[in-house]
Amino acid sequence: MKKLFIVITLSLSITTYAQKADVIIYGGTAAAVTAAVQVSKMGKSVIIVSPDTHLGGLSSNGLGFTDTGNKSVIGGQAREFYHRVYLHYQQPDAWQWQKQSEYGNKGQGTPAMDGTARTMWIFEPHVAEQVFEDFIKEHHIKVYRNEWLNRKTVQKKSGKIIAISTLSNKTFSGKVFIDATYEGDLMAAAGVRYHVGREANSVYGEQWNGIQTGTLHHGHYFKTDISPYNVPGDVSSGLLPRVSDKNPGKKGDGDNKIQAYCFRMCLSDNPDNRIPFTKPVGYDSSQYELLVRVFNSGWRETFNKFDPIPNHKTDVNNHGPFSTDDIGMNYDYPDASYERRKEIFKEHELYQKGLMYFLANDTRVPSEVRTTMSKWGLAKDEFTDNGNWPHQLYVREARRMIGVDVMTENEVMGIKPVSDPVGMGSYTLDAHNAQRYVKEDGFVQNEGDIGVDIKQPYKISYGAIIPKKEECQNLLVPVCVSSSHIAFGSIRMEPVFMILGQSAATAAVLAIEGKTAVQDVNYEKLKEQLLKDKQRLE
Repeated sequence: MKKLFIVITLSLSITTYAQKADVIIYGGTAAAVTAAVQVSKMGKSVIIVSPDTHLGGLSSNGLGFTDTGNKSVIGGQAREFYHRVYLHYQQPDAWQWQKQSEYGNKGQGTPAMDGTARTMWIFEPHVAEQVFEDFIKEHHIKVYRNEWLNRKTVQKKSGKIIAISTLSNKTFSGKVFIDATYEGDLMAAAGVRYHVGREANSVYGEQWNGIQTGTLHHGHYFKTDISPYNVPGDVSSGLLPRVSDKNPGKKGDGDNKIQAYCFRMCLSDNPDNRIPFTKPVGYDSSQYELLVRVFNSGWRETFNKFDPIPNHKTDVNNHGPFSTDDIGMNYDYPDASYERRKEIFKEHELYQKGLMYFLANDTRVPSEVRTTMSKWGLAKDEFTDNGNWPHQLYVREARRMIGVDVMTENEVMGIKPVSDPVGMGSYTLDAHNAQRYVKEDGFVQNEGDIGVDIKQPYKISYGAIIPKKEECQNLLVPVCVSSSHIAFGSIRMEPVFMILGQSAATAAVLAIEGKTAVQDVNYEKLKEQLLKDKQRLE
């Protein structure tokens, strides 16, 4: 009897940790939430398995000054999100640290094409997170948080994913799976082909992919000759920190480098809601010596990307030749173990916290910069369970699927047509620096920053969010989409991820109802449903 009792206990334990749903979504991003809402609206069961505790990805982790492009092509659940943000800021109690009239109309009130659903595109992190949580609650969506995919135990049979497991030994089985992570871990673990780094221009007939030495866009480069050596001009003295000693490569060639990451900090200049920058453990002021030389050259653009969001806060992004982007420190992130990713996360955190402390306190920093920086600090009412620091690193790019179709610069620029759109993009071809190197003349320069305007909004192919049929028949990938590096530079915007999340979910449900592979979903039916749900395809 004792042995029988033990067997029954184990059996019950296994059953407790096995969950089933029609659609299993892995990820906690904005795309994951919009996908789950769409599945629920279409009458199917759905579970979100999220490695993140807080939902919303970068949209709720500091990226509150939304990169939108042409707002008229943002529809469906994405527009609903920004509409709800707008409604929040119409409430008097939303303005705790600032009068609404003082903030004005920045980012507010943009109407949809039909004049309805007024929106707001600029917001505080906690507001975005609350909107996502409201979606989850209203649609009774099951979310398993802090559940990390066991990348060695994805179960497949006859070309389909049967179940996934997490490191805590929970198992989730479903009919269709959606990888809505920034990293593409489920996609990779399922055996789907992908690319990391920059393709050569010759691969897809592009101009702005690959290594871009000599291309100077955006102002994120060294505008004057600055020596990268410990003793200026003396090669034998060695390089300053954060300068590579490697050859940057030939222009137009491909490499394994990816654009830099950073944290999108939410800062406040309200004394009652500000936490002064403190010296982080491990701080080393020599890491910022190159920035001192930039200041000494006369550069004064430190605060050019302190974009104002409500309540005397700002969404801080990289700006200039030496800023919050931790250039060259993320190359192994996409394929790295969870342990290694944590190390990369911590390295970026130390670098950026140290940079803020340096700018506010080091006497080598111009006094006017120190004085202004000292007026800023971490917002006391944001990320309150994480020392007021964002929960997520801004993973601008990691793996990119090589799917049925590959979006390239040519589709984005309107040179090649897309016949099966499931959403639209409109943002500039935008990539951040991938390396900081020494030029042949002995001076330092950055490489990889691209900013090329596009003429008009473009269509994103259904084939770009599905793998090749022989690799997996029941997986959709709305974030690590099938695209070239430079095309992804435009696609990789949070509203687009929300759009593609909804469209992926729609296709998932149609595949279930039609008992077909996602590659065999009838596009006309998919298009009909997307238009019914107010997605913009033209």
